[in-house]
Amino acid sequence: MIVAFSVTPLGVGEDVGEYVAEAVRVVRESGLPNRTDAMFTSIEGESWDEVMDVVRRAVAAVEARAPRVSLVLKADIRPGVTDGLTSKVETVERHLAGQ
Repeated sequence: MIVAFSVTPLGVGEDVGEYVAEAVRVVRESGLPNRTDAMFTSIEGESWDEVMDVVRRAVAAVEARAPRVSLVLKADIRPGVTDGLTSKVETVERHLAGQ
């Protein structure tokens, strides 16, 4: 499964990068395949428990420093698919290239 999520600290001002970095650090240290872009961090794993544990810990890392936290989450639950973070993008790129 792939989970794309965004965790945002509230009540800490407009610049939140240092808080978000704490969440991304947790994801990267998890060892699961992941990507971070300007809006979301995506993480891929075999099970709900595996992926949601990392999301929970990422939120907790921000929650430890902010009085309030907002979480947006989207999940693609597709058993038997691996390397979806890469293969889904490669499929789109292949279509864009006309192949």
